[in-house]
Amino acid sequence: MGSSVVKEGLERAPHRALLFALGLTPEELARPFVGVITAQSDIVPGHKHLSELSQAVCDGVRMAGGVPFVCHTPAICDGIAMNHLGMRYSLPSRELVADSVEALARAHAFDALVLLASCDKIVPGMLMAAARLDIPAVFVSGGPMLAGDFQGEPVDLASVFAAVGRAAKGELSPEELSELELSACPGCGSCAGMFTANTMGCLAEALGLALPGNGTAPATSADRVRLAKRAGARAVELLAEGLRPSSILTPEAFENAFSLDVALGGSTNSILHLMAIAGELGLHLPLSLVNEISGRTPQLCRLSPAGPHHMEDLHRAGGIPAVLGELGAAGLLHLEALTVTGRPLGDSLCQVRARDVIRPASDPHSPQGGIAVLFGSLAPQGAVVKRGAVAERMLRHRGPARVFESEEEATRALLAGEFQEGEVIVIRYEGPKGGPGMPEMLTPTSLLTGMGMDDRVALITDGRFSGATRGAAIGHVAPEAAARGPIAAVQDGDEIEIDIPQKRLELLVPEGELARRLAALPPWRPRPPRGYLARYAEQVGSAAGGAVLEKEEG
Repeated sequence: MGSSVVKEGLERAPHRALLFALGLTPEELARPFVGVITAQSDIVPGHKHLSELSQAVCDGVRMAGGVPFVCHTPAICDGIAMNHLGMRYSLPSRELVADSVEALARAHAFDALVLLASCDKIVPGMLMAAARLDIPAVFVSGGPMLAGDFQGEPVDLASVFAAVGRAAKGELSPEELSELELSACPGCGSCAGMFTANTMGCLAEALGLALPGNGTAPATSADRVRLAKRAGARAVELLAEGLRPSSILTPEAFENAFSLDVALGGSTNSILHLMAIAGELGLHLPLSLVNEISGRTPQLCRLSPAGPHHMEDLHRAGGIPAVLGELGAAGLLHLEALTVTGRPLGDSLCQVRARDVIRPASDPHSPQGGIAVLFGSLAPQGAVVKRGAVAERMLRHRGPARVFESEEEATRALLAGEFQEGEVIVIRYEGPKGGPGMPEMLTPTSLLTGMGMDDRVALITDGRFSGATRGAAIGHVAPEAAARGPIAAVQDGDEIEIDIPQKRLELLVPEGELARRLAALPPWRPRPPRGYLARYAEQVGSAAGGAVLEKEEG
């Protein structure tokens, strides 16, 4: 279709009049129209600086002979939304972002797109829209935040969440906590560790929809501005080359993304998002694929929260092109996969510049990747754990269940010390339907970390965990409690067995007893009576399928 439908022909005189009202010249009407769709927002630290980057994108579009138009989508900061009602809107906002990009692009008949965002659900929402629209598109991340400094040590947002647990135990004074608050996040950008936002920014490179450097160039760097300019120019060039997302987002590209994900020890949320993006193209990615790829892919990096390094360290070490270079040399990538550079992925790889940050494939942190999917009687459709952030002693664990019906209930109990070492804390009715919205639970996991209990207590939920979570935190349990999954039948004291190396998660209750308990459950009723969350709860599918809105049959 393209912009010709709004600017060519006798009947488009009114449309042209409106375009001229913007200050366009007749010469510009003959050029490609490029939508620069940004999620700039003054409430989101990862997005506050996007106005400067969108201007750089516009400069690049004009340099290549196009006409840029800046539009906006919503954005939610997960850190600010954490542990209150706002977090229930986070994952559902992914669908709002995808739908709003679609609406803006179709209504204004853009020829090509540059999609600009930094944070957790906005990035995958934009990538979903790119796949759905299938017009030439380049994604640009706003870039990661620099690490902060506290008492001579690098810190990030996860450090502050963990500090709450230390303060609750009296190990950190109110004055020290205040000092940490002021220093942990020193400026704009997505939070500095390998959390969900930065995981997705990195995976966009492996998918092929972002230029090299997208995942790691700091938000405040000149590298980031130059990257934005190049992205704007490439959007115009992609149109001339006829290169669309459907030619880039192939099954091989998704396998490359999963390989990078497990090599980085990325956020478990990335699995939901990659499945959702693939679903826009009609591709089905079974959860078992994650274990297949993780089983052959070593973990090369341990960034916060799993290790001491931050995104700026990864960038100095060569960034994602260097990590992909290691994987490619080991024969673990589809190097022929096309990218928005117009060339195969293999043409963008580089050498590692810091071996303490990116280990060689021959001497990895772990011979298996940093993410695992567990199956068993407690999670027949699967559950996800960030294996690379689990203490060795908790890779295999058996203990009694301590059941909570919500995150809030669990948080109160943890703050009061109402749990025992060795227990398996179960938080349920926090899935896509039950939450609703499948909220992230960085508060309870960070409390355990700050209390020094993340290697002594396991935590299982049908909700999600933040990419900043560490410890034996197993999320995405499917079917969820609201769908009468086995997690709904767990009772205090039931034995639960976790075997991450063998990818097992078992509720040690006889099958007949489990069936009796499930049959006796009262009908589940959605929590909000009306509004977006009520509609979302009615339409959303299982986490095992990416927690996407279910399509009507026929």
